[in-house]
Amino acid sequence: MRVTRPKLALTCAVAALALAGCGSGGAGEERVPPTVTGSLEKLAAEVKCDPDMQTDADTIRQALCGKGDGKYVLATFATDRGQREWLDTAKDYGGYYLVGRKWVAVGEERTVEALQASLGGDLEEGSEHMNSGGSHNKGGHHG
Repeated sequence: MRVTRPKLALTCAVAALALAGCGSGGAGEERVPPTVTGSLEKLAAEVKCDPDMQTDADTIRQALCGKGDGKYVLATFATDRGQREWLDTAKDYGGYYLVGRKWVAVGEERTVEALQASLGGDLEEGSEHMNSGGSHNKGGHHG
């Protein structure tokens, strides 16, 4: 598997997949919907994105969505193992991620938090450091 754009490599990183159910469900907390599954096109339709395909391979499909500060990468994977390997490789770059079964959305923290309202999934952060793209991360999992 090869990342076709250096910029995507810098933005595509994520911590390990987390177990579902990290929240107390107390008053004032927003409910996370069930995690959406399906093709890249189905996920994009859920968030009203016209995907700009960057990678269309058997193992990974990756597209850019959004505009301005709201840009994000949406990636789908053929297998859970493929997703795991991609995530393990990418996590050193830092960043903010929304992770579902065989898909990941990568972008600014507020962008992936907003996507969670439509797609479900678990919010995660990449490694704790400042990458060359300038993003600071605390590292960890929110979800």
